[in-house]
Amino acid sequence: MRKDWDTYFMDIAFMARERSTCPRLHVGAVIVKNKQIKSTGYNGSPKGLPHCDEDGCFMVDDHCRRTIHAEINAITNASPEEREGATLYVTHQPCIECQKVIISSGITRVVFAKGYMPEWDWLKLAKHIETEQLKGYHRPSFISAADKESE
Repeated sequence: MRKDWDTYFMDIAFMARERSTCPRLHVGAVIVKNKQIKSTGYNGSPKGLPHCDEDGCFMVDDHCRRTIHAEINAITNASPEEREGATLYVTHQPCIECQKVIISSGITRVVFAKGYMPEWDWLKLAKHIETEQLKGYHRPSFISAADKESE
């Protein structure tokens, strides 16, 4: 049976997360407009700086500060025109900081596979954009064993 578009693009987000360099959590993101991929992103260090898997995580308040989140990387890799009215597919529910950037970026829909935030936190900001957890989604079989451990 042919995959629907949401499942297809979520599979690609899971493939993008294979590039993540922070061992704490591998996250991938894809920006799509008119059923065409405009940008991808994964969590990793800024260009030219050491990655967590090279120099270790830089932990502050139980969060790694060395990495840029996948959503932000995908957004910065797309032009404003590509983002306006687009859908962001992301393997994990965006954090509050990413949500604010997503709203400001012009993206109008977010689809994520794995949720982890209390419902009230997400809904406070999500009312500005269409959001959906892809219920019943099963990550693709091509995900590596090491990546499965990072969930």
